[in-house]
Parts: sequence; structure tokens; C-alpha cells
Amino acid sequence: IDKDALDAQVKERKIQEAAEKAQHEKFAHDMNKNDKLMCLLEERQKNEIKDLNRALTEFHKNFQKPETRREFDLNDPQALKKDRPARVSDSDPRCTISGMQKFMGEDLNYDQRMKFQKEQLREWSLQQQKDWKNALADQKLADDLYDKFRIELDRKIMEEQRKEEESRRVICTATKDFNRIQVAELDHKNELEKAQKIKDDMDEITFLLRGDLLSENPDQAISPLGKHHVLVDRWKGMNQEQLMAIRQFQKEQALENLRVREQERQRDAEWDRQRLQTARAQLLCERQQQRQNRAQRRDLDFVNAELSQEQKAKNIYLKEEEYSNIPTDEFYAQFNTTTR
Repeated sequence: IDKDALDAQVKERKIQEAAEKAQHEKFAHDMNKNDKLMCLLEERQKNEIKDLNRALTEFHKNFQKPETRREFDLNDPQALKKDRPARVSDSDPRCTISGMQKFMGEDLNYDQRMKFQKEQLREWSLQQQKDWKNALADQKLADDLYDKFRIELDRKIMEEQRKEEESRRVICTATKDFNRIQVAELDHKNELEKAQKIKDDMDEITFLLRGDLLSENPDQAISPLGKHHVLVDRWKGMNQEQLMAIRQFQKEQALENLRVREQERQRDAEWDRQRLQTARAQLLCERQQQRQNRAQRRDLDFVNAELSQEQKAKNIYLKEEEYSNIPTDEFYAQFNTTTR
């Protein structure tokens, strides 16, 4: 089994999974931002529709009253209460000749009555013009306030988008730097492993070439009868010193392998520590961004609350001005007395 190749495949798979996870998180963040922007636009559209309906209702209430219609006298629920008796006085214009209630030449207050009616019509016309001008001024002021509020809200939305773009740019830069550092460390580690493997292979080849197995050391075939007698069936044998040397070398190789594994373990531990520190720093950055977003949201809610209070105070002031322009009961009493 090629363990190095499997480890490399596992690392590549982890890097690919991390890239996919980052891409999914980016898509989720974009979707969340689009949802927030859509909610703000829907809320603003609802507010605009609500203000338009309120203005339309106020216009109907102020300038399209049922009393101003031509056919109101046919549908007036107080018609019977407002109706006069069949005969009010001798000067009642409803009294005809056949009723024997009025005769020619008896209307002595005709000139004064006509003059008063003309003056009254003139006052009514001036009052209607004044009410119309006041209503137009109030409507213009309300439109100006609404335009200012909409411009301010758009400015705040653009500022929020700009801050989100800057934070996303910073996160992308940090991610690129982290990935570049990871790639550099991985390349350096691969080079070290490759150099160590070449060195081990060369040491192994050198040991095999200089060993007694391939060099056929003559000492291994020494016979008890003398050095000149060689045991044919034992010419590959080795003496105790050679075996001890081989065992010592194996021990050194084992110690070297332990040392190499310990170095790899330390490098892996250092790598894990750096990755945890990077993840912790990124998490702290995200939390800081969330706190800033919450603070901005609180500021926006506070500004919206202040604007709402100002709008309510303006509506109350407009209603008080509207009520102050309604004629009083004394005027109606004087008008009824004069008509009689």
C-alpha cells in the first residue's frame, strides 16, 4: 500500500471539501443578504402603500364629504329633522297665492336679505379657498418629509451594502493568504519527504553494495581447519562480529525511523495548531462582524423609531389644525337666526 499517496489523496479531499464548504457558506451569506434586502424593500413598499391609502382617506374626508354632493339632499338621513314646517312666517317664500299667506308688496326686508345672503356666500367661498390652500400646503409638507425619509433609508441601505462588501473582501483576502501559506507549507513538506526518501534509498543501496552479502566476504567461509579451507555450503555465512554490526545498524535504523516519525508527528501537531489558530481567528472576526451588524441594526431601529414619532406628532398637529378650521355651533346658530 502506498501510504504517502493515500495521505496525499486524503489531504486533497480535505482541501476540496474545505473549498466547497467555503463556497456554500458564501452562497448562504449572499442568500441571507438578498433576503434582508428583499424584506427591506417589501417593508418600504408596504409603508408607501399605507401612506398613500392614508392620504387618500384624508383627502376623501376633507374635500369629498357627503355634504358637498349634489344629490345629498336626496340621501340625507337628517332630511326630516332639517325640514321646516309648512309655514314659518308671513314672509315664507313657500307660501303661494292660493295659500293666502303672502300678498304682493309685503316683502319689506328683501334688499337686506339679499345683501346678507351675498355676503354669506362670499365668506363661504373665501373659507373654502383658505381650506383648500391649507390642505395643499399640508400635503406638500407631508410629501417632502416622506421623500427625505426615503432618501435617508436608501442611503443607509447603500452604506450597509458597502460595509458588507468590505467585510467580504477582507475575508476573501485572509482566506487566500491562508490557502497560499498552506500550499507553500505542503510543497516544502513534500520536498523534505522526497529528499529524505532519496537519502534513505541511497543509504540502503550503499549498505547493500558494501555488505557482506553482495561483496562475499571471505571471512564468512573460514573453516575450523584453517583460513585456507573454505566451507562451500557456508560461504555466505557471517561471523558474530558481522551479525553484531548488522544488529547495531538495524538498531540505528530503528532509532532513525523513530526520530523521523517523531519529527513528522511534531510537524503534524504544529500544522494542526496553526490551523486551529487560523480557524479561531476567523471565528473571532465573524463574531466581531455579527456584533457590528447588530449594532448597526439597533441604530437603524432607533432612527426609524424617531422618524415614526416625528410622523405621529406631525399627524396630530395636522389633525388639530384641521379641527381648528371647523365652524363653531355659534356660527350655525347665528346662521339659522338670520335665515329665519
